[in-house]
Amino acid sequence: MIAVSIVSHGHGPMVSQLVAQLLLCPEVTQIIVTRNLPEALDLPDDPRLLLIDNALPKGFAANHNAAFTASRELFFCALNPDIELSGNPFQVLMAALICHEAGVVSPLVKSPAGEVEDYARHFPNLRRLTGKLFGGDGGRYALQAGDADFQPDWVAGMFMLFPAAAFSRLGGFDEGFALYYEDVDICVRAWQQKLPVLTCPSVSVIHDARRDSRRKLTYLRWHLASMARYFFKHWGRLPAHALHPVQLER
Repeated sequence: MIAVSIVSHGHGPMVSQLVAQLLLCPEVTQIIVTRNLPEALDLPDDPRLLLIDNALPKGFAANHNAAFTASRELFFCALNPDIELSGNPFQVLMAALICHEAGVVSPLVKSPAGEVEDYARHFPNLRRLTGKLFGGDGGRYALQAGDADFQPDWVAGMFMLFPAAAFSRLGGFDEGFALYYEDVDICVRAWQQKLPVLTCPSVSVIHDARRDSRRKLTYLRWHLASMARYFFKHWGRLPAHALHPVQLER
């Protein structure tokens, strides 16, 4: 039913742990692990597992698009290697996709300390980005565990579950983004094609974030370049999905 794509950039033990957790979820029938950098990975011998080795490193979009090409399931999940499952979220997420005819869904995302991360936000604009520099919330929604299904503008790429038909219709992630904003961009395009973006706070995962863009100059440059591409591509053309209230009932 679900093909899960994980890209490892030296995440070894995290990937091994995540794969073991995924193999316990009956809805996950294919796991595609992309080794983006040379490293040792301790992975089980399981027919559901496919390992792709890159001759040269690729970006987020290119890696997940290549994994989608190798997938064979009805649903496709782009999943960060630093995600930890605290339970099985997939049955709830698939049901929500079908119920709301959505293009993409995510669970609630928590930090290891149990705090809700800013994984679901309003679309970025200059006012929100400027406000974030001065301590603002950057457009995040105030979501809590157990809230009803919710339609934000966009959800972060750490956990995105798509119907395979929707991902194909959208043309996958835009490989023109070097790193960052691929998730914002695909959510913009989903809304433009009347494919709602959804989050289900009734199920959650844990994200052990590294925040490389705050510590490494190269990642910061990529972040700024992707931000510029996003504004150039969508300036004045952002969809207003105008679904208020956006909490939904099933």
